[in-house]
Parts: sequence; structure tokens; C-alpha cells
Amino acid sequence: MRHPLNRASTRALPEPPTLTGRGLALLLAAAVLSGCSGSLLSRATPTPTALPPTPTPTPEPMAALVNGEPIPLAEYHEEVARFEAAQAELGIDPATLGDYRSGVLQALIDRLLLIQAARREGIQLEAEAVDRRVQALAAELGSPESLASWLTASGYTTASFTAALAAEVLAAQMVEQITAAIGDDAEQVHARHILVATQAQAESLLAELQAGEDFAELARAYTLDLSTRPAAGDLGWFPRGYLLVDEVEQAAYTLPPGTVSGVVQSALGFHIVEVLDRGERPLTPDAQRRLREKAVEDWLAAERRAASIEVYVAP
Repeated sequence: MRHPLNRASTRALPEPPTLTGRGLALLLAAAVLSGCSGSLLSRATPTPTALPPTPTPTPEPMAALVNGEPIPLAEYHEEVARFEAAQAELGIDPATLGDYRSGVLQALIDRLLLIQAARREGIQLEAEAVDRRVQALAAELGSPESLASWLTASGYTTASFTAALAAEVLAAQMVEQITAAIGDDAEQVHARHILVATQAQAESLLAELQAGEDFAELARAYTLDLSTRPAAGDLGWFPRGYLLVDEVEQAAYTLPPGTVSGVVQSALGFHIVEVLDRGERPLTPDAQRRLREKAVEDWLAAERRAASIEVYVAP
């Protein structure tokens, strides 16, 4: 069971919908043809009189500009509408979720940062992976016809679904590269703690420990962490980046086994930490997932700091 010091599972990157390689090729071909048709016609149709000047295209409204690459306002509005519809299906009023629109925009910005990095790294879109996801989604919905109905109900055209799917797959490939170094084993610490509300009480308990009182007995009697109280404050084994309270994790990784920390303050209160053991151990599935999430979170945070990001929609 996870307890208050463990990180609650963050939302995993959504499993993207999929697109056939043929569909992607058709989309790209259509883009090329639409982009070239005007110039080809003007060269092939000479006229003795001057043609009126070609109107300057009106720039497409943008929700954000990321390293010079736009996120169209229409795409942002569509994603907001899909988010609201998904919450409604769950019986959740989006108005209770705070500034969810900024969260939707941030997800689009993060995806674009991943895609831009994938291009820099020379990662190519895996058409087979896209095709597999289309087939899986159609199978899940029951038939290709059901998939077409789902696209309509979800506010997608074939082209917008194709583009969104290709983007998600490329972003997912970059995520795999970011997290590739996380293996099945990692250095971990086995520790326990006592959490109390005041520094004075923590210092009093620390004095009792230094005088020879049993850590387990004091934890069962005084800790405010109810989820670990039955286990005498035991936090179990955990790798770096796993605990919710960074101060406790830092203390645990600073101490050698068999030693007790001083008073450690966090947002939860005042802790005393004891390290029981340390070593290389297999990661639990939960810990491995958390380390992967953290690797992506840290990477995105660094990319945001380095990127040029302009936002054009109000929160």
C-alpha cells in the first residue's frame, strides 16, 4: 500500500490513437498537392493581362508558439472540448477542476517539445506502430465503422485524427529514448520515520532515541503517518525520486545504515528518519513506473526552461 510519503501515481501519458501508414501517406500527399496547386496553375495559364495580386493569407490564430512552431488555436479548443466531454462521461463537472484549460495547453506544449526533440535526434515515425494502434482501437470499438463513429463523436476529422496520432506516436518514441536508461534494478534504501507536528516534540523523541529508546515503539506510539504506524514507521525499500517528501528521501540517502537523522522539517511536519539498510535491488513495477515518469518530468522541465514559449490564450 502506498502511503502519504510515496508519490501518488501521476497521470501516465495517454495511449495515443493510431493511424495506418497509408492514411499518413495520403495526408502528406494531400498537403503537398494543396500547397503546390496554385503555383502550378499560374505558370501553366499565361494571360496577356496582369492578374490581381494574390491575397496575403490570414495567419492562422495560435494558442501558443513553441520554438517558432505554432500550436493552432483551433487544435487547442478541440482538445479542451474533448477533455470536457471525457470528464462529463465520468460524471465530473470540469468547473470543479480549476484551471484545466491551462493544463490542456501545457500537455500540447509538452507533446510538441517531445516531437521537436525527436526530430533533432533523428527519430523516425514508426508507421507500423501507428498502424497497430489503429487496428487495436478499431478492435476495441468493435469495427472500422465504430471507429469512424467514434472519430465523429470525439470531434475528429480523418485528417486531424491522423495528425494527432502521428504526433502522439512520435512523442511516445522520444519518451522511450528518455527513459531507456532506467533498468530493472537500482540503488535503494530501506528506512523508517516518525512524523510529529512540532519541532519540540521531535527533539524530545530524538533525545529519547539517543538515550536508548526503541525506534519502533516510539513510531507506533507517536507518528502521525497513520499508514506506516502499524509497521513502526517503515517506509520500505525505495529508490531516489520515489518518496513524496524530498526532505525525508534526502535524509535517508545521506545516512549510512544503522543511523538516525536529526530533526527533518517538511511541509507535513517534523520527521526523524532511521536508515535500516541500503543496496542494489530489483525495482517494483510501481517504483519503475515512477522513475520513468520522473525522468520525463525532469526532461520536460529542462526543455521548458530552455525553450522559447509564447502563450496567446488567457488562462
